[in-house]
Amino acid sequence: MISFEESMQILQSLEVAKCGVQKLFLSDALGRFLAEDIVAKEDNPEAPTAAMDGYAIRFDDQDELLEVIDSVPAGDAKEIAVFPKTAIKTFTGSLMPKNADTLVPIEHVKLEDEKIKVVEPVPKGYSVRPVGENFKKGEKLIAKGARIGFAEIGVMGSLNIVMPKVYQRPKVAILATGSEVLEIGQQKSSSAQIRSSNNYTLCALARLHGAEPIQLGAVKDDKSSITKALQEALTSADIVVTTGGVSVGDYDFVKDVVKDALGAQVAFKGVVIKPGQHVMVATLGKKFIVSLPGFAYSSTVTFLLYVVPLIYRMQGSEYQPKIVLARLMEPFKKKSKKSEFTPCRIYIQDGEFMVDFSGNKEGSSAIMTNMLGSDRGLLITSPQEGDKEAGEMARVWLINTI
Repeated sequence: MISFEESMQILQSLEVAKCGVQKLFLSDALGRFLAEDIVAKEDNPEAPTAAMDGYAIRFDDQDELLEVIDSVPAGDAKEIAVFPKTAIKTFTGSLMPKNADTLVPIEHVKLEDEKIKVVEPVPKGYSVRPVGENFKKGEKLIAKGARIGFAEIGVMGSLNIVMPKVYQRPKVAILATGSEVLEIGQQKSSSAQIRSSNNYTLCALARLHGAEPIQLGAVKDDKSSITKALQEALTSADIVVTTGGVSVGDYDFVKDVVKDALGAQVAFKGVVIKPGQHVMVATLGKKFIVSLPGFAYSSTVTFLLYVVPLIYRMQGSEYQPKIVLARLMEPFKKKSKKSEFTPCRIYIQDGEFMVDFSGNKEGSSAIMTNMLGSDRGLLITSPQEGDKEAGEMARVWLINTI
């Protein structure tokens, strides 16, 4: 087996082909990854603009009684100017009149003899949005490979981008293996059977991180069935993910099928991690086969570690796990000399990340309920780290933060 660090280096070194490009209407592009740089084609604003309701004046006239000679509603492009001892009423978004260099808020003036008097002077340029305050012509605003969120939607809308170019979603086929595995909806005939939950969990994770999941259900533990299912999956998917059948048991056929029947190139098989040490990553042409353990918690953690980075790279991006330092609120007992990923609860108290293990059930890596809740994370410890005392700092992966 190789170390966790080595497995990450190998994964990063693998050549990953980007998915194709498509255009989407802006309103449909949320969550997708840009396939082009977004560059401003004009200044915004294009002219000095009022940032609030008030009066446009010359800064040097604040001590004078000012005659209000006109008003400029937002959207009005008429060309008017202020002169000495005059003011023009403006509104949020109005173009600033010629010669005006300062805006005095309405609440800073009072009326005297049908003129206005500034009673609370303001600095020069107050509440005037300069040309290019938001962005300047030629400025790169959003980089290729960025994931489109609400702010990216807004900026592209202000640039009149109707259909941005985005990467197509990578297709991730997910196949559960095991003669004991039942599909959801199937009737149990013995207590030895279990419900197929892994493929649904991993489909949800794939969709959450921008991929298009392909649900393949479950197949029995025999080489013929597994080979046929994987061959079919590879015809349509960029990444094929299997769960179960990668350990060292008599019925663990997946690793043999991937290497011998399919002729895939194994990048690595077996990593010194807990959970999920029997994970395998292989390539077949430009496609990937990632075989994960069968236990629910193990398959979820290893999917996050070894599949999610591939999903991002296929969309021109890099996955950046959100890892923070948190203070332990109770002792932590290290269970092995491996790289461990331990479920935990993380929250903020007095401006500091805190971590504890409330709600955790002790047992095997099949316990998926330890990941329930938006406040759950993974406490990361290296092989060199041992037990930790309450009050010590630890690294925690915020798995629910995209």
